[in-house]
Amino acid sequence: MGQKSVIGLFTDVDAAADAMDAVAAAGYAQGNYEVLTGTPYPEGTFGEAEPVHKLYRFPLIGAVCGFIVGLLLTAGTQLAVPLVTGGKPLLSIPPMAIIMYEGTMLGAILFTVFGIIFESRLPRLFMGAYDPRITEGHIGVVISGAEDQMDNAESVLFDSGAEDVKRSWESE
Repeated sequence: MGQKSVIGLFTDVDAAADAMDAVAAAGYAQGNYEVLTGTPYPEGTFGEAEPVHKLYRFPLIGAVCGFIVGLLLTAGTQLAVPLVTGGKPLLSIPPMAIIMYEGTMLGAILFTVFGIIFESRLPRLFMGAYDPRITEGHIGVVISGAEDQMDNAESVLFDSGAEDVKRSWESE
């Protein structure tokens, strides 16, 4: 059995919030239902848990990696091909600092892009149910799970006041 989903469409924000409470009370886990809306509502409007992200870690790790690569690249190059000029030290810090700075910035930027993709859960392999009326102002409550749970999910959404309920595997 594959992953299936059901979407219930609401026009009222309070009805959608009540539906989220009813879905949670019906025993569905937090990761098995979500709200889809084309309108930017504040986090927690529908009673869903605020997402916890750790995006700040990615630029820090990238900056440290970039700094280390810049340090190893410059020091390794100067030690591998020693050019002694007038008794000056072999490792010249000012030119090394420029390369290490650039490596730090490049690492932070690349890891930030990777972190955004990772924290956004992209690519999303199972899209679930969707209805084009969401872009017209409707609020969708999507419940995902096994196929045998979908009849119960439909009844929970209808009992909560959904105007329409659609399954993901039905033809559009």
